[in-house]
Amino acid sequence: MKKKQFKAESKKLLDMMINSIYTHKEIFLRELISNASDAIDKLYYKQLAENITGLSRSDYAIWIAADKDARTITITDNGIGMTQEELENNLGTIARSGSLDFKQNNESKEDIDIIGQFGVGFYSAFMVSERVTVKTKAYGSDDAFCWESEGADGYTVTPCEKADYGTEITLYIKENTEEEDYDQYLDEYRIKSLIKKYSDYITYPIKMNEKIRKELPKAEDAGEDVEAEVVYEDQEVTVNSMIPLWKKNKKDITKEEYTRYYQDKFVDFNEPARVIHNTAEGVVSYTAMMFIPKKAPFDYYTKEYEKGLALYSNGVLIMEKCPDLLPDYFSFVKGLVDSSDLSLNISREMLQHDRQLKLIAKNIERNIKNELTKMLEDDREGYKEFFKAFGSQLLYGVYSDYGMHKDVLQDLLLFYSSSEKDMVTLKEYVSRMKEGQDKIFYASGETVEKMDMLPQVDMVRDKGYEILYMTENLGEFALMMMAQYDGKTFVNVCADDLDLTSEEEKEALKERNEKSKDMLQKMKDAIGDGVSAVRFTGRLKNHPVCLTTEGALSIEMEKTLNSMPMPSDEKVKAEVVLEINANHPIAAKLEEVAESGDEQKLADYAKLLYAQAQLIAGLSVENPTELSNLICGLM
Repeated sequence: MKKKQFKAESKKLLDMMINSIYTHKEIFLRELISNASDAIDKLYYKQLAENITGLSRSDYAIWIAADKDARTITITDNGIGMTQEELENNLGTIARSGSLDFKQNNESKEDIDIIGQFGVGFYSAFMVSERVTVKTKAYGSDDAFCWESEGADGYTVTPCEKADYGTEITLYIKENTEEEDYDQYLDEYRIKSLIKKYSDYITYPIKMNEKIRKELPKAEDAGEDVEAEVVYEDQEVTVNSMIPLWKKNKKDITKEEYTRYYQDKFVDFNEPARVIHNTAEGVVSYTAMMFIPKKAPFDYYTKEYEKGLALYSNGVLIMEKCPDLLPDYFSFVKGLVDSSDLSLNISREMLQHDRQLKLIAKNIERNIKNELTKMLEDDREGYKEFFKAFGSQLLYGVYSDYGMHKDVLQDLLLFYSSSEKDMVTLKEYVSRMKEGQDKIFYASGETVEKMDMLPQVDMVRDKGYEILYMTENLGEFALMMMAQYDGKTFVNVCADDLDLTSEEEKEALKERNEKSKDMLQKMKDAIGDGVSAVRFTGRLKNHPVCLTTEGALSIEMEKTLNSMPMPSDEKVKAEVVLEINANHPIAAKLEEVAESGDEQKLADYAKLLYAQAQLIAGLSVENPTELSNLICGLM
């Protein structure tokens, strides 16, 4: 029979369909199973619409068989089948979708899900096949037809014999090449894994034959040493789960079912900390089932970690991880979204960035925040464990994008409180503020214990103020980006602009610094570039010295930034000030040495006090040998 040419414009178009549209060759099985499901849906709808008896939904199925010797995969369904005209129209015209036509002609019907949209999924078979045959018989027809093609050169349609209605597609798999292993698609285990991955929730059973081991009973007169005969029989098994957990009514799903799904799907031995399962209807309809983990995966804070929710369309996996559905600061969330309303691209492998996708993402963000807020309120200990695992990500979310997301995240943050000796929220801190207090005080350091011993903390705590301790590297950066909370500004107790003294004390301190200006400058010169200034302060209680910073960059921020990989000439440096307690005996001793004119002794004192302040601040001393010699010399 003369070969017919495709009605699409050229061979180049089909080449593009086969080689460019789909990223992964394994997609072909998903597409053919989805087409088979559509064909069954159409017949089932016809049965309902025309009140056809003798058909039961439980009778419908999709069968898949692989023959390694013949190098074939056969996909068979007992759906509606195709007439010769439909065969010509649907397979003879590239990008013609019978499923799309069906949906458009039945838009008011809501009880049937049709997956296909574009009519190109069938041609993905040619990514792995050198030849494809389609035998089909329309429901209610006596005639069957066979469509056959080896690709872009064209196709033939001939009458054939087929006992039952439905469609049988046979793929003649290509031989292996240096670049591609086509044998894998003939392996039954591999086929089953692809079905579970992409088509596990197709609503009809996908059946394959499986060899079952059986022991035949021994003859009555067989001796004890005679082994039972073992045979292997083919048995038809259903490969897919069919009913997605997320499509069940929430009240019918047990905690154990959620946990089992989460642990199996995301390979986590722990139970999820929280489950979010909701369905939305309206401008865009979708179901989301998400899990908040208790602990961070081992690779969570690495470049290798991929965020995203699995995306399904009517139970068919479209993307394993769709990053656009989750903001970065909630990237720890696992789960899926199932929607038939999203605009997919022609291969159904990726989403077109449209309004529906953004709307779903916005709703998901709100759902996650609400669930975390609820967890914070009714399971404080559980939330503290969660924050220990993922608090850095929330802090980064506040800091990133110039603080655009601070309103979403600020009430989810926890900080250690100097007065409560526990993790608290900003809202809780503000609720306990002293009358007239307009600042939220915080300190930043490696550990709570070290910050608790800082000289600057002593004075603030002594005046009855609560201090938040930043142990996370990103904590201070996040607060700086927020600038304020509930109208209260954030102030680092180690910053030079901390102002807790009276006007009289300020004036007296100003005079003292002016009077000792020459001495303080000599001390600064002796220390060198380590400090930008030396001055007396009234902020210290019992400690002789401390380091403070001028400007936005604190000592802890300097340490954090310089710990990142960067050229040495790009390292940052905070404007550090050595502050001396004006009320400590050491201040009088320094003035005495200055008056004596012993500049070397003054310089030694300056270096010694600077080293002491460095150690208190948790910094390393650049020249420990010099420090040791200074101590020995003074002794």
